[in-house]
Amino acid sequence: MDRRSLHDGREDGLQPLESLALDDVHSFADLLQAMGRTAFSGRQLGEAFEILLAMHRQADCRVVLTLSGAMTVAKQGRIVCEMIDRGLVQAVIATGALVAHGLTESIGLTHYRYDPHKTDEQLFEQGYNRIYDTLEMETNLNHVERLVRAVLDQNQPPDGVWSSARFCRAIGQELERLDEGPGILRSAYQQSVPVFIPAFTDSEMGLDVATWAMLQALSAASQPIESLGPQDVFRAVPQFNPFVDLQEYARFIGAASELGIITIGGGVPRNWAQQVGPYYEITNFRLGTALRAPRFRYGVRICPEPVHWGGLSGCTYSEGVSWGKFVSPQDGGRYAEVYADATVVLPLLMKAVFDELDGVS
Repeated sequence: MDRRSLHDGREDGLQPLESLALDDVHSFADLLQAMGRTAFSGRQLGEAFEILLAMHRQADCRVVLTLSGAMTVAKQGRIVCEMIDRGLVQAVIATGALVAHGLTESIGLTHYRYDPHKTDEQLFEQGYNRIYDTLEMETNLNHVERLVRAVLDQNQPPDGVWSSARFCRAIGQELERLDEGPGILRSAYQQSVPVFIPAFTDSEMGLDVATWAMLQALSAASQPIESLGPQDVFRAVPQFNPFVDLQEYARFIGAASELGIITIGGGVPRNWAQQVGPYYEITNFRLGTALRAPRFRYGVRICPEPVHWGGLSGCTYSEGVSWGKFVSPQDGGRYAEVYADATVVLPLLMKAVFDELDGVS
């Protein structure tokens, strides 16, 4: 039997690991850099830190932030605001629920810690909506509806058609005027960052827009509203076209030299953002155009979803290479996937990035 040839890692050019010495850590940036030389999720977070800095420091790189889950209810919204304010992201794609729950803070309202001694039946009767361990008051959502209604009453979109980005821009402008608190849409408006909500009707805001349109239609009805049935009520459709979003996003991406993506969670925002490469490919194939198909070169994802369940939220960046969404690592693509709860690691990660940008040591 042939004898094994035992190698030394240094001679083979392998990167040695280093034990984490907290005495040498003087900032969050120091901590994340040191974690990058450890293993497992700690190393993943350290690599995410380096990639975020790299994409930010490449001046011609446009960065897309995708958000899903209850991040604003979980009090992570101010972090997103600072990411926008500091120019770390140039577009946001989110769930409607996440944006709607964030609006409650922007107009001076709050969320509360869930009291486990109360049943969900009691919560319903008292007007509390439970989101795991946190409560959103139904009265908060009623205030959001009034904000939405005011914006719809006072604004006319281009060509008379709303899209989620146009609507979010109008909401952000109104939040700036009201000046009642920080918020994602307010920061996005201030920094001219588009906010897209692909599944707009799957949210409080979507329902608010729908009820506004129905009220406009039914206010002229001769029949008393309280006597109408579902077949009469649910007929009016808002002047809202999601394809306006799709085309605006495609133009936004097409104007970029390089692309980066930061993904919190998964779901519709994640895939809608990433499908732009295949969208360009099939456009060339079916229309005969010769557009340069965009690929994301940088990517950081924070999501605990495992790959093996087959859900899109667990789809790895390497899998996305096969779809033409990402640059292959062999061609310079840089990606980090952190399998963790974003409410635990996003504050650590972004504090380290902010410290590094501010020169904290």
